[in-house]
Amino acid sequence: MDRLVNTVRPYAWGSTTAIPELLGVAPTGEPQAEMWMGAHPGAPSRTGRGPLNEVIDADPVRELGPAAVEKFGPQLPFLFKVLAAGAPLSLQVHPDLDQARAGFAAEEAAGVPIDAPHRNYKDANHKPELICALTPFHGMCGFRDPADAADTMAALGVDSLKPYVDLLHAHPEEAALREVLTALLTADRTEIAHTVAEAAHAAARLGGAHTTYARIAHHYPNDPGVLAAMLLNEVILQPGEALYLGAGVPHAYLDGLGVEIMANSDNVLRCGLTPKHVDVPELLRVVRFEPNDPGILRPEASPSGEELYDTPIDEFRLSRYVRAEGAAPTDLTAGTPQILLAVAGRPAVGELTLAPGESAFVPAGEKAELSGTGTVFRATVVA
Repeated sequence: MDRLVNTVRPYAWGSTTAIPELLGVAPTGEPQAEMWMGAHPGAPSRTGRGPLNEVIDADPVRELGPAAVEKFGPQLPFLFKVLAAGAPLSLQVHPDLDQARAGFAAEEAAGVPIDAPHRNYKDANHKPELICALTPFHGMCGFRDPADAADTMAALGVDSLKPYVDLLHAHPEEAALREVLTALLTADRTEIAHTVAEAAHAAARLGGAHTTYARIAHHYPNDPGVLAAMLLNEVILQPGEALYLGAGVPHAYLDGLGVEIMANSDNVLRCGLTPKHVDVPELLRVVRFEPNDPGILRPEASPSGEELYDTPIDEFRLSRYVRAEGAAPTDLTAGTPQILLAVAGRPAVGELTLAPGESAFVPAGEKAELSGTGTVFRATVVA
């Protein structure tokens, strides 16, 4: 097995302190947003044998196991991260597999450069993801009941919001949500900026449940995404709780530290809270306008001590082990590749002792025994 050396990405929305505190190092003063663990070519983990993507490329069957290679091809099918949000991320959705394949093929045929700022599909894969809180974690996920969104907007007392309030009371609910989001994203930029500013001022004055929107507007003044966020469920995860985000579900992370795992894709369609490209027609084609409960996940414990976060896809499988002092070793040997991440204590995987924030890659079939005290997240696949 290999101890991993991982890249921390310094995106502007990142926390300046959360990842350094996990790693037990001094903050640099710069935002540190995501620590990537895996074989994504953008920032592959490094091992004593070389970058993990090159290690896998040299012998995919040995590293990933024949079942995973047959099912997902000769690459690690997930990307594992520690994510630290100090400011809101963009409001976004991800395509399903058919949409991603069609969108990627269309942009390839049109000759859109892969790094073009207006390109939507960087690959032909979907991007389901799971975020699990390490600290209280604040986010928005999925559409709320349109009547509740209407009440939130109406309470602000902003005249220019009244047409949206009226639309949200219309039926059916899916059509009402579609009309309002479309209207927000296609409105005259000067007019909508004025409405956002008024709404932000009113939200700050009202406080309480409206405080979130005032905070978002502080980071993204004049952005229609501030109003779009009022259409979504607000969620605060406690440590150990998680959210699964399937295709077409609008979401945004606002604040907190968590572990995130996703299919190995970079396909993102943005709704707002970003200076980046927003392709409104494509976005509206992908978004699923269905009010729903965000569905907080709690791990399901097994007799082996494994606590599984059950999700409906196979590209990743996330579980947790919380080991008390004196606990017997646990055999984690599997026919699939694994990344093990310590977040508390000093557990050991074989002869590797892991401090908080340290991780290891275990090739398929390699003996892996978990011992010691602490909390470990286990990322693998279903093959």
